[in-house]
Amino acid sequence: MPLAREAVELLVQAARAWYFEGNQHGLRDREWMALRFLGRANRFSRTPSALAGFIGATRATASQIVKTLESKSLLVRKPSHEDKRSVVLHVTAQGDKCLNQHDPINHVLNAVTALGTDECIRLRDSLREILNHLDAAHQRLDASICRDCMFLAERGPGTGKGRGTAEFMCRLYRAPISLEETELLCTSFERTRDRPKIEQHLDRGRVASQG
Repeated sequence: MPLAREAVELLVQAARAWYFEGNQHGLRDREWMALRFLGRANRFSRTPSALAGFIGATRATASQIVKTLESKSLLVRKPSHEDKRSVVLHVTAQGDKCLNQHDPINHVLNAVTALGTDECIRLRDSLREILNHLDAAHQRLDASICRDCMFLAERGPGTGKGRGTAEFMCRLYRAPISLEETELLCTSFERTRDRPKIEQHLDRGRVASQG
């Protein structure tokens, strides 16, 4: 137990990078959280309601955060291609630049990167296992990576129908998914343990790119 407590206390200390009083580079911690999420979310999850659920806020609070990010030219709303009555939130080029240069978690990201690929994979897998236990204990459903979702299916031969070269299909949204999109966050995911091939393929690609 002392070892587990020490590990948790270290996680709490690391969390100070993304939970803070006041603002950093003009944004409060929850505004950074929103911008960070929208920069990593897939096209089905970049909606005001999905954002509110992810950051644990009311729709009114999420709407105010969106307005703040819009006023700083970090975010724009565009009509949804699937439902013209809905809007999709898009991080602007200025928003991407802000995340790359000023995101408070970048220092943590750099420190984790410095561990090396193998250590990063072990750390990721350990943290995922912890979150799996927390999800089961609290019966909650948070956003996670598309590649882990039970709705993700490989597309068979002849299923393209002129929809491009997407290698996968989302069975929930009945939409094609590219390999790159399987790396994005989705708030509608349902966890599965039956997708090792995708993850191993992506991990090997990361190792090769860093070699």
